[in-house]
Amino acid sequence: MRNENTSNTQNPLNHLSIRHLDLFLVTIYSPFKSLIKGGTLKHNAFELERWQSVHEHHVELNLTESGVNPLLVSELLDLAGQEQNFLNQTHLEYSPAHGSDELREKIAALYPDTSEASVVVTTGGAEANYSASMHLMEPGVPVAVMLPNYMQVPGIVENFGARTLPFYLVRKDGWQPDLNQLKDCLDKGAKLILVTNPNNPTGSILTENSVSEILNLAEQYGAWILADEVYRGAELSGPETPSFWGKTERVIVTNSMSKAYGMPGLRLGWTLSSSEYVESIWSRKDYTTITPNPLSDALACLALDAETRPKVLRRTKNILNNNFEILRSWLDSQNDRFSYLPPGAGAMCYARYNTPINSIAFAEFVRTEKSLLIAPGDHFGVDGYLRLGYGIPADRLEMALGRLKEAFDDVDGRIQAGHPD
Repeated sequence: MRNENTSNTQNPLNHLSIRHLDLFLVTIYSPFKSLIKGGTLKHNAFELERWQSVHEHHVELNLTESGVNPLLVSELLDLAGQEQNFLNQTHLEYSPAHGSDELREKIAALYPDTSEASVVVTTGGAEANYSASMHLMEPGVPVAVMLPNYMQVPGIVENFGARTLPFYLVRKDGWQPDLNQLKDCLDKGAKLILVTNPNNPTGSILTENSVSEILNLAEQYGAWILADEVYRGAELSGPETPSFWGKTERVIVTNSMSKAYGMPGLRLGWTLSSSEYVESIWSRKDYTTITPNPLSDALACLALDAETRPKVLRRTKNILNNNFEILRSWLDSQNDRFSYLPPGAGAMCYARYNTPINSIAFAEFVRTEKSLLIAPGDHFGVDGYLRLGYGIPADRLEMALGRLKEAFDDVDGRIQAGHPD
């Protein structure tokens, strides 16, 4: 039989007066009220991923992807010098929930002075960003968001009930950040800075000075940095983009096998954080995916091997450089219809167009009339642009660009004829 006296002693709420209990509930509940909308948790759709998920398998051509044409399993095994039956002895079991020791060691080796204790393997970069942002966010505290950007984390922030405060990359400065805007975000109370470097959708790489100034501001205001680095290693030329890891204690880095490595189907990513925060990030997987796929873990170990990784990245760079010349030549042939800055990394070019039409409306027209999927600038926080993915096979890229020209010609013709609809 339950001992009432013991229960009263162990439950701290039993010692609160009704008045104190009211104050307690208000204190706990108030920051989360904005999460509730119409009796359910607030949910704003992730527009880019909705657009891709719904339509990408129902069009003939797709320019929305920002990675290179994915590897075949057989190609990876060849690059790694493995037999084609390599996976035959892999158990389809629950693998270690935060990734195998071997994989975490190979990920840690990509960063200076890092051990596997700082690594949590996730189901794709999406889960890495989700887990890291949920660890870092505080109810009611705004987040400084670099724009244009991949809008997953900003969407998570807003669904959580916090505000996003934008600081913009400036095109005339080579898509470098407006640091005065970032300072203004921090003055308004932001305690988390979201950066994507190399950037999606512009393909720009932060200069050493930009990185230094972001770090200085974060240090000055005691802010954290969440650095999404999925395009690191996908540079068209020059050295690999330096990581934010190791430059400040208040940083979490995310990455994945999807973009630079051309293996999005593995659905494998990771977070890198100080070891004292690993448990918090790891425990969030208990509510989502629990554990990585053992087949993906095994293949990622092959790809990140010290001898194989350079071969994989060389393939990526060859595709990027060959295909960007096709895209560059096409853009330059379009009679000033577009203006753009060549990307530094990633299979994407953020091109501004001069046709007076909203980017989402144009993308819908292209999808329905040309069976071609493109990524509108609105999905990255800046209208009047298209993110053109050029990592697909060259013949399909040329075909897609031909249809895109037809679509612009059609829309421009309708506008000139006074029939914009």
